[in-house]
Amino acid sequence: MLVDGDQNVVSSASSAEIPIHRPMTGWSEQDPADWITACEQALTVLVTANPAAMAAVRGIGLSGHMHGATLVDASDNPVRHCILWNDTRSHVEAAALDRQPEFRARTGNIVFPGFTAPKLLWVQNNEPQDFAKARYVLLPKDYLRLWLTGEHMSEMSDSAGTSWLDTARRDWDETLLAHTGLERRQMPNLVEGTDSAGVLRAELASRFGMPAGIVVAGGAGDNAASACGMGIVDGDKAFVSLGTSGVLFSANDAYRPRPETAVHTFCHALPGKWHQMGVILSATASLNWLADIASAEPADLVSELGDTLLPPGPVTFLPYLSGERTPHNDAMVRGAFAGLSGGRKEMTQAVLEGVTFALADCRDALQATGTSVNRVVAVGGGSNSPYWRKLVASVLEIPVDVPVQGDFGAALGAARLGMIAATGAEPNSVMTTPPIAQTVDPEPGLQALFAERLGKYRQFYPAIRSIFP
Repeated sequence: MLVDGDQNVVSSASSAEIPIHRPMTGWSEQDPADWITACEQALTVLVTANPAAMAAVRGIGLSGHMHGATLVDASDNPVRHCILWNDTRSHVEAAALDRQPEFRARTGNIVFPGFTAPKLLWVQNNEPQDFAKARYVLLPKDYLRLWLTGEHMSEMSDSAGTSWLDTARRDWDETLLAHTGLERRQMPNLVEGTDSAGVLRAELASRFGMPAGIVVAGGAGDNAASACGMGIVDGDKAFVSLGTSGVLFSANDAYRPRPETAVHTFCHALPGKWHQMGVILSATASLNWLADIASAEPADLVSELGDTLLPPGPVTFLPYLSGERTPHNDAMVRGAFAGLSGGRKEMTQAVLEGVTFALADCRDALQATGTSVNRVVAVGGGSNSPYWRKLVASVLEIPVDVPVQGDFGAALGAARLGMIAATGAEPNSVMTTPPIAQTVDPEPGLQALFAERLGKYRQFYPAIRSIFP
């Protein structure tokens, strides 16, 4: 995304395809070389269409999917494919690390199977030759930074999702690293997301029509970057993301972890700030899964429900297609339907309700940490559905704000971080909230019905848990 000094979007290139490799059940990997190819494609589109604007670029910001284990050797070449955030192979290693009390005490979080540390322990146990080659362990966006700048650098928001960061001190913890056979020298240097974390290499600047000496900001993990794009950097502001995964995100001015709730407590991308998230692993992924089974487009399935929010349907769906994080921390459970008797319309309604009930679990988990969510900004592909927005408002019993048309997500947040790093601007003057096009209020006649069905939904997980490993 190319943004001018007034934060207007000049142009964007957003459709480079990156394959996911799934060699075994529960595995999910990408080739880091594909990230570079995709970045080259995107930059080529931008400089071809906007040469004058590219020549005026002053700063670059980065965002990326979190937790990915990217191992590089002494020559900065990837040792193996990156193990992604939704890979669950290391659930045994995660449980072993989580039993060490210093992990929760110092990171403020459960050691989830999707986090980076248990993946390295899995590599050590199962691929010792690759583990021995690893000179650095990088997160996905930081591997891209390495290509852009030649620097081994990271920042606090992304690093907080590794299980190696002391989240209160905002620094790597050598004791935690030692539990996975690593040393501090194998980790990237840390900065805040608003700080400079390298300069664009001269060869790339020339190739893509940009001036020399461009600052590359620390950046942020995807959810923290999305929050920056929406101005959610202070307490009492929150968003709900209906993307592949689902997130209920709240910014915090203080550090208040409660790992037993399975809420993620991470550093924010701005100095001295933290954030909390309830995370579900299959939000729009659940709808896309049903669409694939039904040989239909997801939007067509939702349109069959009509424009008026329906009372709770007769079918219940658990959206645990890849396991679940908040509130269960269960990598082995899988999705399920109960009460099937009709057709795909009932199943579509159940999928949307199941995902939204899972977000209600996140709301209550956040509440248990002392974080109240009183209204949210809706983002992500699922939030484009008016029906789903009404459902979220009525189940969570809070207003849902819908931004004016535009990209207020991670790309804009990354650009804002790049702007601050390049200009030294005061963060709050840059991290403003987007204009709101519409506020969706709960349907008063349906709130009690959804609250009753939520209670029944919560009985489903313990009832079926014993049938899974």
